[in-house]
Amino acid sequence: MDEAIKLTLPARFGQVVQKFGTRNSLSLVGEKPITYNELDQKIKALILQLEELDIQPGDKIALLGSGMPNWGIAYFAITFMGAVAVPLLPDFLPSEIENIINHSESKAIFVSEKLTVKLELIVADTLIHRIRMEDFSVIESPVLLPIDLADQTLKNLYEVQEDDLAAIIYTSGTTGKSKGVMLTHKNICINVEQTKCVRLVNENDRFLSILPLSHTYENTLGFVMPMLRGSSVYYLGKQPTPSVLLPALLEVKPTMIFTVPLIIEKIYRSKILPVFTKTWTIRQLYQVPFIRKQLNRMAGKKLMATFGGKLEFFGIGGARLDRNVEKFLIEARFPYSIGYGLTETAPLLAGMKVYDFRLQSTGPAITGVELKINHPDPKNGEGEIWARGANVMKGYYKEPELTAEVITPEGWFKTGDLGAFDKNGNLFIRGRLKNIIIGASGENIYPEEIESVINNYPDVLESLVVQKKGKLVALVHLNMEELQSKYSELIEKGSKQAEQKMNELLKELQNYINENVNKFSQVQMMLIQSEPFQKTATQKIKRFLYN
Repeated sequence: MDEAIKLTLPARFGQVVQKFGTRNSLSLVGEKPITYNELDQKIKALILQLEELDIQPGDKIALLGSGMPNWGIAYFAITFMGAVAVPLLPDFLPSEIENIINHSESKAIFVSEKLTVKLELIVADTLIHRIRMEDFSVIESPVLLPIDLADQTLKNLYEVQEDDLAAIIYTSGTTGKSKGVMLTHKNICINVEQTKCVRLVNENDRFLSILPLSHTYENTLGFVMPMLRGSSVYYLGKQPTPSVLLPALLEVKPTMIFTVPLIIEKIYRSKILPVFTKTWTIRQLYQVPFIRKQLNRMAGKKLMATFGGKLEFFGIGGARLDRNVEKFLIEARFPYSIGYGLTETAPLLAGMKVYDFRLQSTGPAITGVELKINHPDPKNGEGEIWARGANVMKGYYKEPELTAEVITPEGWFKTGDLGAFDKNGNLFIRGRLKNIIIGASGENIYPEEIESVINNYPDVLESLVVQKKGKLVALVHLNMEELQSKYSELIEKGSKQAEQKMNELLKELQNYINENVNKFSQVQMMLIQSEPFQKTATQKIKRFLYN
């Protein structure tokens, strides 16, 4: 990549088209990929259509859809002409969509056909055009057809600058209120450059995209980065259920995947751990370190085959990875990498190279990013993580006071995360500052650490630790299907026996938790969470709903 080329999406992409024009760019799994030359044509054709709709530089254009090549084409068309993309998570409620469209003053929206129902009742005065993402036809004006791909003469030559806004990304977050994060072209492009120290992506890489493109994590690392490196990206076109994902992995044979901890944790607990615990003999053998490592290595080879056999980089981010799962990945020699970042930092701040393991660490700060612990605790070095670099956002849209609260005059961004460094500069995240529970004697209690213990107990799917009336309470979502199968005889005998067994199970679980946490973190009450917890795009539980 020529360092003299401006740090804007159109400038950097133009370079890639010149170099890799005939190589594959975007595709749905099972369909013929489009080349970079074809992608360039489609982007220009869509810009022509947007010009016909009187879209101007600086106009806000929303995107509401699941991962598909046309999502990327729309994003690039918007940003290449100097307009601003406003990606919306597909699982946003109609009321959330309405609020964001109004707050951003979006003039148009690209929407997947299956999500158009969410727009039916919204009231948005600024929204003039609704464009179907599948074919780029204008919904309210069926006679206006997409521009002929052969005609690529743009009316305007758009001079996009590095500090121009590329996107406003509204975080679903875990606090309940979304904020519009303003990311410039330079924020995004520089973060792509900064990732080279973790892994140098090239034209031979194949990505399988399974996370929402509207989230900065997947947007920058799983879409923009490969597109500025000449790589190819494949989309499922459906929800990543096992029946959809497994055949896709075998077909695409990806070299890179970005994911969240929940996905690999589910695979470990549902497919791998049961094999090593199904009989007393295997359980005892699995306790012997040498034998455990050999068994995990064998399981790692099978896991690699499941992912297509060519995987070189399995990126994990968005939340904390369970300690036991990470131990397995290390012993299995699985090519995973943990990264740390936020929407406000476009997103990556720290990351570790594959096979350069530091258990429970996110690795060191990436090139060009400064990280520091503000006012570290003299005893353990812990404190709030502050970050500074060219990838830090411009600010929160229409929120100058809020922006001033999180970005200091010296350019430090206050992440709101608690962490510490080891002697080698590797970062360890303890949790969100706002999630810390203060114990009766003033001690810090980290609910994420207790939850990690709970989630490793058999029959537990997920959990949340909260404080109620001064007591630590564990909300536990159990694998009821498995339990019903295991205790079917008791259930047949009557609800009293089944209820008694459930109480015994909860008591056993409580004892297990309290034997594996410090005295300040011991749980006083157990409650069953009958439904799965509501989650963000990166599968973090929305804590504010349960506190």
